[in-house]
Amino acid sequence: MKHILIIGAGFAGLWSAIAAARRLQETGTRAQITVLNRDAYHGIRVRYYEEDLGNTRVPLRQVLDPVGVKLVVGEVTGIDPGKRRVDALVEGSPRALFYDKLVIASGSALALPAIPGLAEHAFDIDTHASAMRLQAHVRQLAHAVRRPGWLTAVVVGAGATGVELACELPARLRAAAQASGIPDAEAEVRVILADREATACAQLGGARPVIERACAELGVELLSSVAVKAISPDGVTFDNGSILPSSTVVWCAGMRASPLNGQVSAKLDASWRLYVDACLKVKGFDDVFAAGDAAHMLIDGKMPSVMSCQHARPMGRFAGQNVVNDLIGPPLEPLHIDWYTNIIDLGPWGAVYAEGWDRAVRSEGEIAKQTKTVINRERIYPPLTGDKAAILAASVLHIQRPPSIGR
Repeated sequence: MKHILIIGAGFAGLWSAIAAARRLQETGTRAQITVLNRDAYHGIRVRYYEEDLGNTRVPLRQVLDPVGVKLVVGEVTGIDPGKRRVDALVEGSPRALFYDKLVIASGSALALPAIPGLAEHAFDIDTHASAMRLQAHVRQLAHAVRRPGWLTAVVVGAGATGVELACELPARLRAAAQASGIPDAEAEVRVILADREATACAQLGGARPVIERACAELGVELLSSVAVKAISPDGVTFDNGSILPSSTVVWCAGMRASPLNGQVSAKLDASWRLYVDACLKVKGFDDVFAAGDAAHMLIDGKMPSVMSCQHARPMGRFAGQNVVNDLIGPPLEPLHIDWYTNIIDLGPWGAVYAEGWDRAVRSEGEIAKQTKTVINRERIYPPLTGDKAAILAASVLHIQRPPSIGR
């Protein structure tokens, strides 16, 4: 029996597997589909900035078992396209998995530069575990020793993730201050969003003025033209020599695809992504596809795909269908998305809905927040009923249009 192997079960990997299962059923083809993932969950990573993380991990078997996809929990240690082999540690033991077709959907990770103290003293929200660690830390501030910067948080990186977290933190820190029982503790709450660019949030284009207004109303301070030189338990030292006392430093600056991509091809983009064609096939390889954050694709024929679930989900669906088509012979289906949106949560203030590569604002405040809530809690989830037909139907090659403005 032919074997389709998918590395990763994020938004791209999960939908690759489901779309491949659907296509096998449609064509009456027998093949084994295996998903190799580091744990048994599909993480709703885009929600890790939120305070409530209760349903941000979907048990993979709840979605994969009904459609006949096998899950192997393990850590990939090597990829050999020449031998069509992937090596992994499964339950602590080395294991080799051979494939006829491979989909690399290994995602991305936060890029941590060699800054003294960063790894030891900073927090992040890149994984469910790290987001939970930050949650626990903020809550325990209520019982921490009162000192300079006790209730000050510095978020480094003013991209979308940094903005979303920074806008959530004032309320969380105030809750910690109230729980401390110290009458004037709330006056010590500060949240600083720091960025090395000359203008904070500059990369967010037309949405920036709305973000600046929301930050001002929430009490989030924007600090631009600074780079972090060192981090300690007591705070941050910037390259201009200034020291900012802080008990909470969160790194949200920069993402890179898995370094395993370099074992497939030496031709990677600046974010270590594999170059793929419009059908998600890795350029120069007959049996390897890539999707999501692992892949650099010209999503509309001109602009490269963005490391987000917005592109990962359709890329996964097309990769899954195309890997089956490539196995049995039908023509491959090219992916083309002619729109782009950026909907950024701004905490209690609301949200901003921007459209196009220049991020022209379409809505803001509570109306945009309604759209963001639908995306975060409905649109990006797979069917969780266990119904095989519903799960497979959700993987059809239908390019969703931009979400509506509010309900």
